[in-house]
Amino acid sequence: MVLGIHHVTAIASHPQPNVDFYSGILGLRLVKQTVNFDDPGVYHLYYGDGIGSPGTLITFFPYNDILPGQRGTGETTSLTFQVPKGSLDWWCTHLSLHGVPNGIETIFGKQVVWLMDHDKMRIELEEAEHDSKLIEWKDAIIPSDKAIRKIGRVTLAPNDHGGIGEFKTTEQALVGMLGAVKVGEEGNRQRFRLGDSYVDVVRQEGLLRAKASAGTIHHVAFSNATQEVQEDWLLKLTNAGFHCSPVTERDYFKSIYFREPGGVLFEFATVGPGFQLDEDESTLGTHLKLPDKYEALRQQIGALLPTLNLKFPAVTI
Repeated sequence: MVLGIHHVTAIASHPQPNVDFYSGILGLRLVKQTVNFDDPGVYHLYYGDGIGSPGTLITFFPYNDILPGQRGTGETTSLTFQVPKGSLDWWCTHLSLHGVPNGIETIFGKQVVWLMDHDKMRIELEEAEHDSKLIEWKDAIIPSDKAIRKIGRVTLAPNDHGGIGEFKTTEQALVGMLGAVKVGEEGNRQRFRLGDSYVDVVRQEGLLRAKASAGTIHHVAFSNATQEVQEDWLLKLTNAGFHCSPVTERDYFKSIYFREPGGVLFEFATVGPGFQLDEDESTLGTHLKLPDKYEALRQQIGALLPTLNLKFPAVTI
């Protein structure tokens, strides 16, 4: 069983503007400073609630002076954060005061605030139908009755290219392989419930294939309760014809990676052990943490990575 969205990982340009935006404007907590396990000269920054709960996490590989990415098919085009009821007007004011491009759309009958981050990646804010308790932390800058709760939805733009086994499209794989349930259709948008999250599939004719770089989403991770569940999924996916990575150690969870028929990279990530594995709750995200295989290179890696400013004034509007 897929529990819902675990995290979304994207590619960014410079790391400090990334921290400034996601912590200093959106008010998420930087819960882990580590490195890309496959490219240790690059940060991997994790943002979420007070403890980095699965479902609240957005993570980034910031590659400094890379070119902007190209929107298109075969990618996740946006993610949608849930915020408390009655807070959308507050967010529009807050974003505008910080010079963040934003506007309002109606999707499936609900108002959605869209905004662009510093790398022009699309983020959406939508009021939660059922508000969940915020896990707070000492230096939170957004009032708790306005603060982001979790990632409620992602939007995919498939690029179908013959399918995988019996699954010819993204929609077929979501329902027939992952166990999603279709809950709505509006124009060229279909919505599926997967665990406690939603996946929208939007099809547009004439788009080129996306090019991953700054401002693009690299992959979407969904939660598995345990490693045993994850290993069962690995067997099921492989038997169905999906090309999967082996179970991969990410210290704070274990992962497998695979592409769905529309070309979007998915990950299954275990719920635990979580981000307090190597830091106390009070100090999460304040020090560079390295995988064991890179610990002997700490001095060299540290010299490549800029020191990050993590202090931001509280929001008072």
